[in-house]
Amino acid sequence: MSNSLDSLAGAARRRPHNGAVITVYGVCALTFMMVSYALERRGRRYVLAFAAGCLASSAYGFLAGAWPFGVVEAIWCVVAVQRYRSDSSGSARSSLSNGPPRP
Repeated sequence: MSNSLDSLAGAARRRPHNGAVITVYGVCALTFMMVSYALERRGRRYVLAFAAGCLASSAYGFLAGAWPFGVVEAIWCVVAVQRYRSDSSGSARSSLSNGPPRP
């Protein structure tokens, strides 16, 4: 009996901790999302990258068991994709930008 418990404990020590893997994934997803958000004014592709970051962050929320976070990030993903589609001028302008849009 003791031998089988020792083998189970050894197997558990050899496997990476799933919580740590999910946390590292979450840090990467959120960092990517925030960098993309900061660069949105540089072009439309960053709005699309922000949408991808939101989707990755949403997946992290569900994997981590924080489903409300996952739902909110999924909504932000949809909003970002709609912004990407509606911006026909070729540059992403935030609704919080200073001054009126340029012609």
